[in-house]
Amino acid sequence: MKLWEQGHATASDVEHFTVGNDRHLDLELAPYDVLGSLAHVRMLEACGLLTASDAGMLRRALRALMHSIETGEFRIDDGVEDVHSQVEFALTASCGEAGARVHTARSRNDQVLLDIKLYLRDRLRALVDEVTALAEALLDRAEEHRDVPLPGYTHLQVAMPSSFGLWFGAWAEALADDVMAVHAAYRLADRNPLGSAAGYGSSFPIDRDMTTALLGFEDMHVNAVNAQLARGKTERAAAEALATVASTLGRFAMDVCLYTSGNFGFMELDRSFTTGSSIMPHKRNPDVFELLRAKCNRVQSVPHTITLITANLPSGYHRDMQILKDVLFPAFGDLLACVRIAREALAVLTVRGDILDDARYRHLHTVDAVHALVARGTPFRTAYRMVASEIEANTYTPPAEIAHTHIGSIGNPGIERIRERLRRECAAFPFDRRDAAFAALLTDED
Repeated sequence: MKLWEQGHATASDVEHFTVGNDRHLDLELAPYDVLGSLAHVRMLEACGLLTASDAGMLRRALRALMHSIETGEFRIDDGVEDVHSQVEFALTASCGEAGARVHTARSRNDQVLLDIKLYLRDRLRALVDEVTALAEALLDRAEEHRDVPLPGYTHLQVAMPSSFGLWFGAWAEALADDVMAVHAAYRLADRNPLGSAAGYGSSFPIDRDMTTALLGFEDMHVNAVNAQLARGKTERAAAEALATVASTLGRFAMDVCLYTSGNFGFMELDRSFTTGSSIMPHKRNPDVFELLRAKCNRVQSVPHTITLITANLPSGYHRDMQILKDVLFPAFGDLLACVRIAREALAVLTVRGDILDDARYRHLHTVDAVHALVARGTPFRTAYRMVASEIEANTYTPPAEIAHTHIGSIGNPGIERIRERLRRECAAFPFDRRDAAFAALLTDED
């Protein structure tokens, strides 16, 4: 049975094709469909569109459904299209005509959009939590190895002196930058579409401000047409946030693969985080970081896929939007798993302290030699040519003492400033408002 059935059967092949993966993916939306329905019922009662008796019965049934979701008992039955249908059928079965009234002033269009926004808020929050934990771990390693020297490279050629304190700290600050992108996506997801119905509002006297507050949203999509235009845009913004984090993590993984390779040997992974070769007994492969690199590259393709699916669609809802879940939901799982395994691997990554003893790094301080001449009054370009001539004549010797003192340099990596910046970025998210709203919906006494 379908919510939209009008007495005409749909071919089984058509049903299978149009339902797609919804029965599987919609299980992730189940708690949000219940929460959205709880807020909708409260609003309908306040507006005189549901009696107190019916509203109380529906709230009790919805909380029972939430319990079944939390215990893993909730299922989408065969023949039921999606979670929205399953919830409504369950309410009708337990509450009779009251259950059939729950869809008053609501369409599956604003219902699914609401569920997705609530889902994205929580998944973006999980991403912030994991990214923050990884960034904090990187900062801890930066502090631990603050003064351990590391050669810096540009164009994959020996360039200037660096340090593990600077290198670990760089990835932490990059993740703090990424949290800003996640915040932008979160703010777009933090807009209430409920009440836009099929995209053109309702003739019922509903209170959209009330559902906005009940669900802990920052604000609503005011225009009903724009609320539906947010479908696809919201998913793309979330995907862009995922891609931003994935870009940082993928490049970090590449550095680890490079620095743990035999030709570099700057770091070493614990054996528990490497795999072997089926033919070469000496091999220890950084498969974790190679897969991190590949999976992060795949996540970076998601915004492009969403763009292609939604490109040039006219206003209003279109079934094209359904398959956005197929693309976006797994990407969250992949990236969260990547961030977690990166943090675990970071804990068993050891660094070498004698890297610069190798003769190949004898020219690492040429810029410092130029700067030493400049400090004694030689014009920069003249000093540059003087040091270049010494290198050519094989008479160059590095300066005896080198001091890098400015913030963000090897002598002053600014670890605590990055840590404080990370905390500020995380504090910008209004997670408390969401938590309080959901707690109130689930514990309100009837």
